[in-house]
Amino acid sequence: MIRIYADSTNDLGPELIERYHIRIIPLYVNMGGKTYTDWADITPDEIYDWSDANNTTPTTAAFSIGDAEEAIAEAKEAGDDILFFGISSELSASCSVFRMAAENQEYQQHVSVIDSRNLCTGIGLLILKAAQRIEKGEKSLMRITAYLRRWIPLVRTSSVISTFIYIQRSGRCSAAKAFVLGSLRIRPKIIVSDGKLTVGKIYRGRQNDIIRRYFEDLKPQLLTADPDAVFISHTGRLDQGIIDEIEQKVRALGRFRNVYVTRAGSVVTIHCGPGTFGIFYIEGRDRKQES
Repeated sequence: MIRIYADSTNDLGPELIERYHIRIIPLYVNMGGKTYTDWADITPDEIYDWSDANNTTPTTAAFSIGDAEEAIAEAKEAGDDILFFGISSELSASCSVFRMAAENQEYQQHVSVIDSRNLCTGIGLLILKAAQRIEKGEKSLMRITAYLRRWIPLVRTSSVISTFIYIQRSGRCSAAKAFVLGSLRIRPKIIVSDGKLTVGKIYRGRQNDIIRRYFEDLKPQLLTADPDAVFISHTGRLDQGIIDEIEQKVRALGRFRNVYVTRAGSVVTIHCGPGTFGIFYIEGRDRKQES
């Protein structure tokens, strides 16, 4: 049997995690001199409240080797293989920590670490591909690993942010620059490219209008995307009306069998701030290549 493990940055949401029996190994949030377990004892809204009250942002840390060893020991005892999905190794040490834990447990031959080269539900899309493959009866860890590595470069992840405050607090933008950009209502499209965050198109205006333009820009790609699933993910504190509107527009494309709307977790929350909105999909490909 192949077990699916993942760090908590995949942001699939409780329903899909339960549906596919995914074992989550949470990252940690360091805030106000205390350490919290992602999703278990800290929520994104609590992070916003603390960050705004203290005019700074928390930091995040990968799970410990001990955490990973404990999770691996459960599978080892049952004689099961493990398929682990982690946030891009360019952004976190999750994948390397899990590899070290597998070596410490002398179980590395039964563990495949998938560096997603992605984040948020970009990881989730890959997890769903694996879960569906396993449901169809795949039992070879080697084959499913090779299958997933063909999908990794096709995952498309982007989002538009609503505020520069959180980026400024995390040290990625000066206070003066954040103020100027915010006052001009300039909002960049953030893209994940080869595991790293880059800036794409620059939008200007109100967030709801920007989100509508962002969708229209993506529409040609969505119409040819892999039809299995698409994710609409956001960091909260957005007008629910705009979320519902874009969800209906995505459904109206008639392209996707599954349209999921999820709330992003602590990692995206801390670095992008409230009002961030993204659409995550897999680029279309020849069906013959999937086997």
